[in-house]
Amino acid sequence: MIAYDLQCTDGHTFEGWFEDRKAYLDQQKKGLITCPVCNSTSVDIVPSTFAIKSGSPPNLKEIATEKAQLEKIGKEAIEFVEKNFDDVGADFAKEALKIHYGASEPRNIRGVSTKEEEKTLKKEGIEFFKIPMPVRPDTDS
Repeated sequence: MIAYDLQCTDGHTFEGWFEDRKAYLDQQKKGLITCPVCNSTSVDIVPSTFAIKSGSPPNLKEIATEKAQLEKIGKEAIEFVEKNFDDVGADFAKEALKIHYGASEPRNIRGVSTKEEEKTLKKEGIEFFKIPMPVRPDTDS
């Protein structure tokens, strides 16, 4: 579909929807396009109006401040997880299963798991969620 801005010889503008340009030309030739105000069949396509958003350019100082705030929040989130969750590394799925079945004390754990291990955890009804943890710039790992 294509939409055209149309105008009759009396200056009335309106919109017309057509399958394609050929459909518009065929209907115009047959006199099937009429102005909804005055019923004139003398109608042509006119340039469409459009708008360009104006406004002030981005404030680089505000952007830098927002970036610093987001970095601070990210750092705080990483620190929270590191302080409050035991890192069990690649044994995450095994440890989660032990906790689930009472073989280990309940506690917050973090680590890594394979897709197959995650399928097993879901099948066993163990709830978990994944958080991408970036490498901290002040460490070598």
